[in-house]
Amino acid sequence: SRSEFYTAYTPYQAEASQGTLQVLYEYQSLICELTGMDVSNASLYDGATALAEAALMAVRISKRNRVLIDAGVNQTYIKVVKTYLTFRDIDFEVIDINDYKTDFSKVEEKIDESVAAYIFQNPNFFGTVQDFTSIINKLHENNSLAVMSAYPISLGLLRDPGSLGVDIVSGDGQCLGNYLNFGGPSFGLIATKSEHIRNLPGRIIGKTLDKNDKELFVLTMQAREQHIRRHRATSNICTNQNLLALRSTIFLSLLGRDGLKDLAQLCLDKSEYLKSKLSKIEGLIVCNSVTTFNEFVIETNLTANEFLEKLKNLGFYAGINLSNLYTNCEKRVLISVTEKRTKEELDEFAKAIGDIL
Repeated sequence: SRSEFYTAYTPYQAEASQGTLQVLYEYQSLICELTGMDVSNASLYDGATALAEAALMAVRISKRNRVLIDAGVNQTYIKVVKTYLTFRDIDFEVIDINDYKTDFSKVEEKIDESVAAYIFQNPNFFGTVQDFTSIINKLHENNSLAVMSAYPISLGLLRDPGSLGVDIVSGDGQCLGNYLNFGGPSFGLIATKSEHIRNLPGRIIGKTLDKNDKELFVLTMQAREQHIRRHRATSNICTNQNLLALRSTIFLSLLGRDGLKDLAQLCLDKSEYLKSKLSKIEGLIVCNSVTTFNEFVIETNLTANEFLEKLKNLGFYAGINLSNLYTNCEKRVLISVTEKRTKEELDEFAKAIGDIL
């Protein structure tokens, strides 16, 4: 509600929108630092549409029309990407995963000179963390692009996408200081290498000097259909959730580099603590066979519906029922642990699970 941000939706008049333009310039800078990429736009609608826009970017850049996507990507994101690509006559293939992790050999054998991009998520939807360097190298050998969906908090500990050689990175900004708020609203982030800047959707904020040599902020690149001829636009997405991007800018500024690392470490340590507690409970299996960040999959001797209902009656919302999203997951639940949970809460949760099993 501060007056600097009254013009938060679309700052067409630069002279009247300096507060919003400055904070979005800072936002872009922070996203580039976070991801290790060269350029960021001034945010998008949400993580799913940001990934879809990244896929379209890859098709434009490569001038190819075949896209591979890892099954470890959030199912909702896959559906949105598929919807975007289907009506552009772009071939789309989902590559199955094994034991909640990517099968690198399966991916690499599908990469050839017809592939525009391979889309993956790290940590993936099930919390699994892997090193995709070999796949990225194979993509670049074939002049294909690596498109990554990232969980921003994990970048406090994991190697950033830029250092991995990723060409385009996207993500959802809800975790960067925004409320859960019944699932929304959120904002989408997207960043890329400098050579792809003219293919970024949305708009970019720049810094310049006015006629009196005073610093000011302006909209520099606006390659969307509201501003230029529709057939030349990179996107017709019109919502970029400025106020939520503003919150994330404040959040990241207050945390700082060390604070973000500490936050990510808390998520990792607490999830590992709970994972070790749960693995000792008879009738429960932790399904992820490799490293996870703050999420992991468990299987119990109850159906997921029974398991979640019993825990709800004890005052716990335990996690996501995977049987609603995937086949052969009738007894599996995705657990998430963040910095918000205390050791006492984790102990109570583990005890409650032990009691019902």
